[in-house]
Amino acid sequence: MAIPVKLEVFEGPLDLLLHLIEKNKVDIYDIPIVEITQQYLEYINQMQTDDMNIMSEFLVMAATLLDIKCKMLLPPEVNEDGEEEDPRAELVQKLLEYKMYKYMSYELKDMQMEAEKYLYKKPTIPKEVLEYQAPIDYEELVGDSTLQLLNELFQTIMKRQEDKIDPVRSTFGKIQKEEVDLERKQTYIFDYIEKNRKCSFRQLLEKQKSKMEVIVTFLIILELIKVGSVDVEQDDTFGEINITYKAPFTGVIDLSENKKDEEKDDPLAGILPVADS
Repeated sequence: MAIPVKLEVFEGPLDLLLHLIEKNKVDIYDIPIVEITQQYLEYINQMQTDDMNIMSEFLVMAATLLDIKCKMLLPPEVNEDGEEEDPRAELVQKLLEYKMYKYMSYELKDMQMEAEKYLYKKPTIPKEVLEYQAPIDYEELVGDSTLQLLNELFQTIMKRQEDKIDPVRSTFGKIQKEEVDLERKQTYIFDYIEKNRKCSFRQLLEKQKSKMEVIVTFLIILELIKVGSVDVEQDDTFGEINITYKAPFTGVIDLSENKKDEEKDDPLAGILPVADS
């Protein structure tokens, strides 16, 4: 009858190798690769696991050990500096790193177990304590300052602010956007011309309150001339421009910049006349 043997569980092939090295009490820098490989293979033969991922990790390490064992039976390789290379060097480095992380995990686990022994009370600091502000000592704040010193400091700051101001731009005024009701202005001008039958351009301009209204009035007159609702005549150069009523006009004048493509070349385009013939 076979005697069941309970094998120690290892976290991976490096853990098993480290265990075998410590068990044999050998120097990690001088691993007896033949003995360690033999013991490692014996352990794998006794492993009972259906997890191929775990088994494959141990088998890869077994192949690595056998490879190192074969290299140690052959003449040693020499590097560029003329020194003999130890086939075990890379494995030793991995074991040292693993050993360091393993002991660090023990330390962290001990710290966790120690921290679990303490219970911390939630802070219950009174509101008046949390919002407390030390009273301001104005005498200490002012110190040796005098009104004269504070005034000089104030004047210095104001002078710096004045130096930052552009002397030219500071005189600029703000441009106010002036709105003109085009439809009302159009109706007023044409009704005035139709009622009086004849008037001067100067008379129309004198009734306007701003430069914008003057410009709009001028453009409306140009549109009325274009559609044939009014006639204009000037007897002398720089003389009075007289406007005469000619035909009714019930269209809508559009002075916006959004013209149709075919009207771009016409400065007087943008009118939808509905005039009687």
